[in-house]
Amino acid sequence: MGFLAGVLAVALLAPVPIAPEYVALGDSYASGAGAGSYVDGTCRRSSNAHPALLGKDFSSFKFVACSGATTRSLRSQLRALTPATSLVTITIGGNDLGFADVLTTCTLSGDRACAGRVAEAREFTRSALPARLDSTYAAIRAASPRARLVVVGYPRLFTPDDGCRTLSKAKRMALNDAADELAAVVSGAAARAGARFVDPREAFADHGVCAAEPWLHGLVSPTGDSYHPTKEGQAAYARILLGLRQVFV
Repeated sequence: MGFLAGVLAVALLAPVPIAPEYVALGDSYASGAGAGSYVDGTCRRSSNAHPALLGKDFSSFKFVACSGATTRSLRSQLRALTPATSLVTITIGGNDLGFADVLTTCTLSGDRACAGRVAEAREFTRSALPARLDSTYAAIRAASPRARLVVVGYPRLFTPDDGCRTLSKAKRMALNDAADELAAVVSGAAARAGARFVDPREAFADHGVCAAEPWLHGLVSPTGDSYHPTKEGQAAYARILLGLRQVFV
């Protein structure tokens, strides 16, 4: 077992006494869209993504996260799970509530249209997403009953009062508020599943889209990288996960 695998085995898997097999599930925030160095163009899996950074030292690592994934389309990824899987990380839910469409509306339309689309997404987050997450986490538990399940959340996109001109202040506030509500719903579902929720919002607080040292892209080309973590942002996710050693030891 390599050093990094050993650290995470202690931090995330103890006291489960099985060899470390790590499966990384999820959407573009888990696959590493925006971080470059893609090893799979369709799913935009990046060698700079936090699962790749953490998983390369495991004796068994399955990186199946895919850009565009929803709780409904995740079934194909779940085939990577086995009873021997010891660690599962997952970031999911953003596409269910229409992440790309919300950002498109807020980029191309005015404050009122943006607020309306964000409100629609938040209503979905409250009313429909919890059951979808519960079902997803239950399916992971059924496939890998001995695995430690770690649910990785989403950051706020913008640093408050950063003078960002990418979007109006009203739009930035609406999107950040939506991120907070999404975090509450995802963390609640993780708790119901007995999973560990990892919240990146504090770490990213001073590294939003228009910050002096951004860990998130703004509107860029290719557009699929827009509003996703940079290479530095994915490295920050990896550091957050490694920091869990202080929690579980």
